[in-house]
Amino acid sequence: MCGIVGYVGKRDSQDILIDGLKKLEYRGYDSAGIAVHTANGLEVKKAKGRLAVLESQLSGDPLRGTIGIGHTRWATHGKPSDVNSHPHTDNSQKFSVVHNGIIENYIALKEELIAQGVQFVSETDTEVISHLIASLYEGDIVKAVQKAVKRMSGAFALGVLTEYEPDKLVAVRLASPLIIGVGQDENFIGSDIPAILEHTRNVYILNDGEMAALTQDGVELMTIEGNFISREMFHVDWDIVTAEKAGFDHFMLKEIHEQPKAYRDTMGSRISQTGDRVELKEVGMSAEQIRGIRNVHIVACGTAFHAGLIGKSVIEKLARIPVEIDVASEYRYRSPIITSDTLAIVVSQSGETADTLAALREAKRCGARVVAITNVVGSSVAREADDVIVTWAGPEIAVASTKAYTSQLIAFYLFGLHLAQTLGTMEAAEIAQTIAALQALPEQVEAILQEKDAIKRIAEDIAGHDNLFFIGRGLDYAVAMEGSLKLKEISYIHSEAYAAGELKHGTLALIEEGIPVIALATQDALFEKTVSNIKEVKARGAHVLGLANEGDHELEKAVDEVFAIPRTLPLLTPALSVIPLQLLAYYASLARGNDVDKPRNLAKSVTVE
Repeated sequence: MCGIVGYVGKRDSQDILIDGLKKLEYRGYDSAGIAVHTANGLEVKKAKGRLAVLESQLSGDPLRGTIGIGHTRWATHGKPSDVNSHPHTDNSQKFSVVHNGIIENYIALKEELIAQGVQFVSETDTEVISHLIASLYEGDIVKAVQKAVKRMSGAFALGVLTEYEPDKLVAVRLASPLIIGVGQDENFIGSDIPAILEHTRNVYILNDGEMAALTQDGVELMTIEGNFISREMFHVDWDIVTAEKAGFDHFMLKEIHEQPKAYRDTMGSRISQTGDRVELKEVGMSAEQIRGIRNVHIVACGTAFHAGLIGKSVIEKLARIPVEIDVASEYRYRSPIITSDTLAIVVSQSGETADTLAALREAKRCGARVVAITNVVGSSVAREADDVIVTWAGPEIAVASTKAYTSQLIAFYLFGLHLAQTLGTMEAAEIAQTIAALQALPEQVEAILQEKDAIKRIAEDIAGHDNLFFIGRGLDYAVAMEGSLKLKEISYIHSEAYAAGELKHGTLALIEEGIPVIALATQDALFEKTVSNIKEVKARGAHVLGLANEGDHELEKAVDEVFAIPRTLPLLTPALSVIPLQLLAYYASLARGNDVDKPRNLAKSVTVE
């Protein structure tokens, strides 16, 4: 959510800021703006809407200067509008601020500043920051920012400029991500590495409670208290080309097709050369510590939560340890029973999800060991967890997650097998069989992708409907929830997923003539019961698409059409059955003329609660 870029150097900053913001569009936004120190002082241009609106304004009246900050906003306080867009300035127009996150005590600060004669023009919490810094300024912008930050509570990242010190850019991180890029006679700030990767591969990753003062000549890292920090730079070794569409119409379609590679990369060296054992060296728990686990808590949001539902079944079946799963935004508030025998698993694509990060900290505070599953090396979740399983999905640009989700499934399979090996809950032959089936998944996904035209035809049929239902049992129900989420995220079709066995307990009242129902029936042990549930919706006029394993011809008799996936172990079917559902959502969105990669009201990285 929201994106920050900043530049100080010898080059014209406007184009660098705009290009950096374009690289952060995947985070979701509703407005954009830049502030540049020009020959006339600090000048700001900002506008509601896409970056193209801002670019149009700048094309006839550019901001010329070698230091500036930029921002894409996703509204939290105040509706999307020109005036609520960032950057925000003080009344004198001498200070400018961009901000990600939320200032929780902004009302109290605002009232205090109004009493001092400050006039506010926006509805945002961010405007408080610019006025507060201005009121505390005594000739040193770094010290003024430090004083202001100590007055604010919440989660935030800041970029700050002042006309009084036109060669200096100040950056602050408290919970919301921020990185520093180091170049030759120029330096950068950004919410994420893609924003600056075109210009430098050398970065500092700020930790919570840290800040930086940047000039064209160098970077000073320090704590908010003012203690200077020495830190080794991080060299980024992935290619910017991986963030481009590579010939696909949309990032989402490209990322769906990248899943076989993501599966292979996430398994990578984590499977022994003999192919019969998992080797999760990044998990530092000893055998004694693993044997001491009495319960597991999985905590995540959205799509990652759906991966956690699969993870729960995997760990309970393979390792025979009881697992609870929570939506991260609810976890802390239900007073969960957490002890030193609890293992918490937090799942986050970005590694910066605010609710998940808060849950991680609560689990650690109560003595639990925390394992993180994330796609971002160096993210907050990765740094604060005790152990990290990185999903090597590569950059995921589309807001609707695909390859990050399925890579999380692979991580759960590997971790479940790792626990089972240590605890002796699976025979060696069964472990080897499961690993072999895992290694076959990429090729099976490729086979599904070859049949995408069949899914496209079905998607175009359902695109004209306003309501749709998914049903399934067991693991099929968990996948149905993810399929339903994908569809409503990007097609805006109202969609719900139900446990098929619950239909008679109220849901059947919603089934009417012609309504589409996607029925997942890939779990052999539940197949007959699922077919019975399908017949219930068919009897009430539903048009049913069945999703089945190859060779299950019995389902063809109960549904209107069938899409078959390659057969694998029942526990592994979610890694295959979700692929056609991702394609279904993509093609339905396309048929309805939507912006597939940037669905309305949504953001890629949710860094506020």
